[in-house]
Order: sequence, then structure tokens, then C-alpha cells
Amino acid sequence: MSELLTPTPASPAALGYRMPAEWEPHASTWLSWPHKESSWPGKLADIPPIWVEIVRALVAGEGVDILVNDAAPAAQVREQLVVAGVPMARVRLHEVPTDDAWMRDHGPTFITRTVGDRRELALVDWKYNAWGGKYPPWERDDKVPSALAGLLGMPSFAPGIVLEGGSIDVDGRGTVLTTEACLLNPNRNPHLRRGEIEQYLCDYLGVRRVLWLGDGIVGDDTDGHIDDLTRFVAPGVVVTVMEDDPADENYERLRENYRRLQTLRDVSGASLRIVALPMPEAIHCEGTRLPASYANFYIGTAAVLVPVFGSARDAAALDTLRSLFPERRIVGINAVDLVWGLGAFHCVTQQQPAL
Repeated sequence: MSELLTPTPASPAALGYRMPAEWEPHASTWLSWPHKESSWPGKLADIPPIWVEIVRALVAGEGVDILVNDAAPAAQVREQLVVAGVPMARVRLHEVPTDDAWMRDHGPTFITRTVGDRRELALVDWKYNAWGGKYPPWERDDKVPSALAGLLGMPSFAPGIVLEGGSIDVDGRGTVLTTEACLLNPNRNPHLRRGEIEQYLCDYLGVRRVLWLGDGIVGDDTDGHIDDLTRFVAPGVVVTVMEDDPADENYERLRENYRRLQTLRDVSGASLRIVALPMPEAIHCEGTRLPASYANFYIGTAAVLVPVFGSARDAAALDTLRSLFPERRIVGINAVDLVWGLGAFHCVTQQQPAL
């Protein structure tokens, strides 16, 4: 846990910007339509219908903006949505080329400030290198934030460091959760020390305290993204995944993160309320353990999208989240095929706050 941080003069935070919590109202959710065969080897045809269900679940509460590579896939995507009966009034398609579909990580971070009686929106354009150079090419993905800034006519801030959206989770009041395994990994920003990374988070997210957990779950190729581990669900309240089987590979690393959470304090100095989420039974594909986690949910304005895996533990995870979000619909969507791409619903979404 860091000490309280102070924004650097003239930084976005010093100008009054902050990253809102995910549960604050959205204008829209941004998606990149899936098209990369090697992300879902042998399963790509099964993946677009999952995006259709994502859009269907979200449009009742907010707009949905979808990136497609060019006009031909745009027509195909529109047809898939219309045939599936998805209301199209709040769906917008944009021809912005991508290398892959992980919008949480290659998309921008949206930040807001209030000036007088007016709320303003800007975005943060982090550098992106496909989780430490693992999956080239990534050049088109790295250009997505600047493309969106132009598309939206929105101010953009470029920190000049590598950071993925799945590696951070904020409470909207000045506290951010992250992991040492990811943000301190030398394949991201080897020239930066912990304190320097904390200052970037302060300056560009508007946070004043950084809470560090340790390792991510087994099978997570992002080097330990927080969105598979522990999530803010309200100010001062987190859910964290736990494994009850001592023989499971995740058992000890998740207990270590739980022990850390018990010692941490948010920006106000208060202890966290910690709610346990189960882990699904291990899912393997071609001998590889997949990073299946109920923590990879997405909080939409009217609905929470939760990955389910045909596990006996699905119901307990859904009930836990239902108790935490009583004003939202809890929508369980089968993610067994999706997680073959090593991510789930939080990984493929990015919220644009409402003004």
C-alpha cells in the first residue's frame, strides 16, 4: 500500500480529472469486434455470437460502440445483430482497424472533470505492447486510443508508458487496485521503479493511493491482471476470488492476496470490506489451464455481465454479485469458448462515462 500521493503540476489529475468507478453511469460501452483466428484457434466462428449477447445485455442501459476493420465486416456485424433481434437505435459501428478484440487493454481510459456546472471528458492514451510483446502484431491496437480521440473530438493525454486497462481497478474516489506481477514486470516499463509507476497512476487516473496485490491466477497470460482477481464493487468494498481446494494451483496465491487485502486501507484510511467469490473448477483446453474467473465481470449501467462456465459454482458467484448490485440485472453468459482466448467480459469492454 502506498502513502498518499500528490499529483504532478499540470498533470490531468492536477487539472481536476479522475477515472470514474465502473459502476458510475456510462454513455457507452466500447467493443472491438473479434476477427483474429489465432486468439481462438478452431473456435473463432463461435465467438461473434458472444459479442451479440454482450450488446443485447447492454443496450437497454447505454449506447454500444463497436470497432470493425472496414465496411465489409461492418455490414456483417450489423446483419448479425439485426437477425438476432438486437435493438439498433443505440448501436454505432466505427471503421477503426484492430489487431485483436481486447478493448479493455488496447482501448483508452476515459477520465472526467467538472468545470463550473459542466462535466468534461478526456481520454488517456497509454502505450500498448500486447502484454509484454507476446502477440505481434499490435501496431493497429496501439493506435486505437488516438483514433477514438479524433473520432470523438476529445482531449487526449499520453503518459508515454505501457499500461493495460485490465491491470487497474478504481473506486472512483482516489484508490486503485493493481498487481506487482503485472505493473512491475520488466516486459512493460523496465525503466520505472514502483514509486514512479504509482506517480503515473496518480497523475493520469486521479488516484492518491495504490493498493498492490501479488500474483495473478494460473493461466493468465497478462502476467497477473487485477480484473481476474479482485474488483471494487462499491466505495470501500471489494470482491476477491478464493479457491477452497488446497491441491489447486491457485489456492495459495489467492490466499496470499486475501491476506494482503486484510491489511490494506483505501484513500480515506478505512479498511476494506472483502467479499469472497468462488473460483470455477479448473478448465483446460489442449492441456492448457485457462484463466477462468468470475471476477472478470463487467459493470454496465443497467446490467452486470458475468462469465459462467457450466460449473456447479456458477450459481454461488451469480448470487454473490446479485447481492452486491441489487439495482442491476445480473446476466450470466457462457464464457467457456471466450476464455479459450484467455479473457472474458471485462477484457473485451471499455466504459465511456456519461457526462
